[in-house]
Amino acid sequence: MNLETVLETTHYSDFLFSFKTTRSSDVRSFLAGQFTMIGMGDDDLLRAYSIASPPDADYLEFLSIIVQDGPLTRRLKNIKPGQQIEVGGRPTGTLVIKNLLAAKRLWCLATGTGLAPFLSIVRDPATFEKFDEVILTHTVRTTDELAYANLLSDLPITYYPTVTRQPFKTEGRITDRLTSGIAYTDLGVPPWSAESDRVMVCGSIKFNQELRDTLESMAFKHGTNREPGHFVQERAFVSQRTTAPND
Repeated sequence: MNLETVLETTHYSDFLFSFKTTRSSDVRSFLAGQFTMIGMGDDDLLRAYSIASPPDADYLEFLSIIVQDGPLTRRLKNIKPGQQIEVGGRPTGTLVIKNLLAAKRLWCLATGTGLAPFLSIVRDPATFEKFDEVILTHTVRTTDELAYANLLSDLPITYYPTVTRQPFKTEGRITDRLTSGIAYTDLGVPPWSAESDRVMVCGSIKFNQELRDTLESMAFKHGTNREPGHFVQERAFVSQRTTAPND
């Protein structure tokens, strides 16, 4: 573990914030979509966080929820620039494009802080060398949770946010909009096919399982570090209880 200095923090709502830290030379190079461990540095409590910054950035960036009574986030939410926290130097994970076969179109589907790894992926030039088109969907409860909306709208991707508990131009769960076909119509693309589409998924347990069942029913094969496939999920997070790999 390395001690990194907090550079800035941004609070989007009462329970959602992001923060940037220095990136020391001890933090090895990583693949967009991987995660590392974070702690406060004064105890043994560590949690896994996806890295939101692109691999070539000279800083590290993370997106976090605030879990009520969460042993780490109840303290992490109060960090200030200049403070030091622990950051693991060996990022790892399976939610990476090398685990996908090349295809025309890449879909990145997120709920909540599941957006974090995709913030790295859609800012990595390697993504656009492998796919002709990138579509990123982000489903949240309220509009103030659409963190990074301005940044994503300015990138060479198709950004498709949906909101479930407030009036919005695209209301509801992305899974419902895909099932009904509305999302494909909105985006002007054909429904998923294993020949032309690759899918990356990061969100709640229910979200991950629902999409996995759908994709497998369509003969999509799960990609791994040993054999690339048609879709990937971060296996380390699929069995956890929250929408984010942290508490």
